[in-house]
Amino acid sequence: MKTIYSKIILIALSIFVTSCDDNETISNTNVSSVTTLYSPTDNSFFNLGAASSALFEWQAAKAEDNGVVLYDVVFDIESGDFSNPIYVTPSDGKGLQRTLNISFTDLNRIAEMAGIESKKTGKLKWTVLSSKGLDIQKSEVSGIFDVERPAGFPMPDELFISGSATEGGAEISTALPFKKVGATKYEIYTSLKSGDYHLITRKTDNALVYSINDSDLEENGSTTYTDAEKVYRIKIDFSDGSVIMSEVQKIDLWFPPKGELLYDFIYSGNGTWKASNVLIEFKQEGWGRDERYKFKFTIDGQDEWFGSANGDNQRPNDDTSESFWYMMPVSDDYWSNCFKFNGNVDNKNADIEVNFKASISNYTHKITAL
Repeated sequence: MKTIYSKIILIALSIFVTSCDDNETISNTNVSSVTTLYSPTDNSFFNLGAASSALFEWQAAKAEDNGVVLYDVVFDIESGDFSNPIYVTPSDGKGLQRTLNISFTDLNRIAEMAGIESKKTGKLKWTVLSSKGLDIQKSEVSGIFDVERPAGFPMPDELFISGSATEGGAEISTALPFKKVGATKYEIYTSLKSGDYHLITRKTDNALVYSINDSDLEENGSTTYTDAEKVYRIKIDFSDGSVIMSEVQKIDLWFPPKGELLYDFIYSGNGTWKASNVLIEFKQEGWGRDERYKFKFTIDGQDEWFGSANGDNQRPNDDTSESFWYMMPVSDDYWSNCFKFNGNVDNKNADIEVNFKASISNYTHKITAL
């Protein structure tokens, strides 16, 4: 009986001590607010086009129990009061340090959120939150600094073209995607007809919108197209906001065994061209039948060649990997980087499709014997 009683006492004491510890923890979560901001000083100026970063630093806050304090840096528009900030991020060291090193790339995104337009100067406001447990204190002081946004724009995860001038029409749901071709670059092969078009970063009503003004990308708005319907390659570089629109005037198949450009490829929409029901005939040589070929694009009056990644190839068969037909920019060398026809199309009619859709992993082509 004494043993049972002792255990009850020990359990009760344990509960009491734990309760006291919890109360102590709760009572010692008080933390002070940050009272001084060191840098950047008010009216500091950052040209965000440089490959650099900014240092934010402040006086340490104090916890009642002398324990660890966590910090968040809060950004707002110049007239904001931080009740609905545009951006919040932990300080360095996952919130443990009283500094924040932030890249100009991230500051550029914040400036865009604040409504500062590309190539324009504006002001951002900042302060610091200190916290311990559930106690969060906003500093009563804040700073203001100036930023100049570069010509470029933050790189979106996706990019689409939409509007009455486009193949997809004005409905957002049918907007055509661009293909990402670099760290900051997108491109699309598509046709335009009379109407308006714009670029969007997602197929939702809250997407960022861009328009094209000659060779520049601009925020918001739309572009009016009044020329005859044509096929274009549109290249966008978000790093400098540049746009290159080039007319794709013609595609030919180059057949070096005969030194000839063959077939008329007709644009069939969504980045694809077809040469339908054409006769494919290899050239008889003393050593066998020659079947090499590649493609010549005429873009803005200039020749651009697309062929195989390999300088030379073996003749494909029905089991050859799809990657054999991937198309990439190559030189105008007479023989190099040519594909070879499958032997089953020799002296037969076939359909040839060149596929530069943005939705596929690699530009490619397909030959189907009829």
